[in-house]
Amino acid sequence: MRMMDCFLAPYFDTELKKVSAEEIEDLEQMMEALFCFSLVWSLGCTTTGDGRGKFNTKLKELMGKDCKCKFPAQGSVYDYCFNKETKEWQYWTETVKPFEIDAKATYNEIIVPTFDSIRMKYVKRTLISCGKHVLSPGPTGTGKTVNISNMLNMEMSEDF
Repeated sequence: MRMMDCFLAPYFDTELKKVSAEEIEDLEQMMEALFCFSLVWSLGCTTTGDGRGKFNTKLKELMGKDCKCKFPAQGSVYDYCFNKETKEWQYWTETVKPFEIDAKATYNEIIVPTFDSIRMKYVKRTLISCGKHVLSPGPTGTGKTVNISNMLNMEMSEDF
């Protein structure tokens, strides 16, 4: 529910901002999709590759015909991010700028975004920006430290 909490945070009244009825209506239109996205990237991401296949099949089945926010038929639930502006599912690689290598960059400064790094960067950035703790498990050599350092050195809104 921490991921869902991050999506709901902008919709709480504060001393500086009052949430309008239009904003609440906008949130209500996205609630199902935000919940499904949060489910995938909290519970669904804790399984194995085989488990992800089963989770994908079951979640799409449970969403049924009546769901307004169905994931696209092609690909997996893990292949898409929910775009709050367009209110549509968007393929992860469409959420970042095209990759270009800076001519002045040294070899060790070049970080090529991968499908996994794009997803994990988004999830981590979402959680960190809302004050949530993040754990980055994984085998040695998969770029955890490099990607986290890169993300923290960049402005929080640059890629997303």
